[in-house]
Amino acid sequence: MFHRSVVAVLAALFLAGAGLTQQAPNNAKPGSPAEYKIPPEDAQKANPVKPSPEGMAKAKKIYGIDCAMCHGANGDGKGDMSDLKNLPDFTKADAGKDRTDGELFYIIRNGKGDMPKEDNRAKDEDVWNLVNYIRAMAKK
Repeated sequence: MFHRSVVAVLAALFLAGAGLTQQAPNNAKPGSPAEYKIPPEDAQKANPVKPSPEGMAKAKKIYGIDCAMCHGANGDGKGDMSDLKNLPDFTKADAGKDRTDGELFYIIRNGKGDMPKEDNRAKDEDVWNLVNYIRAMAKK
């Protein structure tokens, strides 16, 4: 329990520090539609990585390290840091219906609002595997 609290405090400090270094154009609030736009060419990208047991296992590991603290271990949006923001519930069948794989890739790679970017910490193949993993969380 103590370990989980320390991780939550450290993550909150990291996110607070990351927020101080980002400036929103035109006084837009972070994450607002006026500030956050996914370029159409990125939104239209197709996922070149087919789901595989190996890819899903790797994505699960990355998700557990980088995503679960906010998005929840099972993707329900109820992680240790979920009280800080309004997060999608990836376990719902319609959770990703309004997002293309390219949009999810872009959000994971570049961050959104308080969500830090994955940037170059992961290879493109790993980020595409994360997209597959997130899609697989949805209950059919």
